[in-house]
Amino acid sequence: MTFQRARTEEQREIRRRAILDVASAMLDEMPVAAVTLNELSRRVGLAKPNVLRYFESREAVLLELLDHFLREWLTELTGEFAAGIDEHLPMAERAAAVAEILGRSLSSRVVLCDLFGAQGGVLEHNVSVEVVARYKRASLDRLTTMTDLIQQYLPELGENATLFSLQTMVLAGALSAYSTPPPSLQAAYQAEPELARFHLELRDSLKLALTATLLGVLPRSIPASP
Repeated sequence: MTFQRARTEEQREIRRRAILDVASAMLDEMPVAAVTLNELSRRVGLAKPNVLRYFESREAVLLELLDHFLREWLTELTGEFAAGIDEHLPMAERAAAVAEILGRSLSSRVVLCDLFGAQGGVLEHNVSVEVVARYKRASLDRLTTMTDLIQQYLPELGENATLFSLQTMVLAGALSAYSTPPPSLQAAYQAEPELARFHLELRDSLKLALTATLLGVLPRSIPASP
């Protein structure tokens, strides 16, 4: 892929979109940590300084992709909840359905979970105040969208729906790191199967963690006085 110098805003947007598309394709092949600006530049067909005309760093590219993937996921999650949760069920059954759907939905989006895991420790570094503030403002909008969706099916959560939504993303990022062991660790697991106890299947682990989180924040019924 090669480009001539962008001279109009429309051409600049085409360049930005192409960079994001290539970065997205790279994430289908490799973990976030392996995505480098040099390789991104090579695949896009632009010199590294030219890529930096559109994004100030590799982290800025990945933050924008994270927001894009998050928006896509929340749109799809709305339909998954509507198809899989009966709003008239008892609270415990609705909570179990929410945890099940979230675990299944997130575990099928490995790239999104990988980006969640890299967000605080990697992606929010090496970016300007302007870039990180713009990303955080967008994140607040996504968090509001998810909170509203959770409250639709679990109104009993009240204000805790925001905390649960945030913790869902954090848990997805943390647990995804243990679900895709590197080759050396996979070899160790094969040589000593006992060590494989440390391997976590993302879907099952998420379901268990989210269920436990919901049990902690949902109101408990108070037994009637004798």
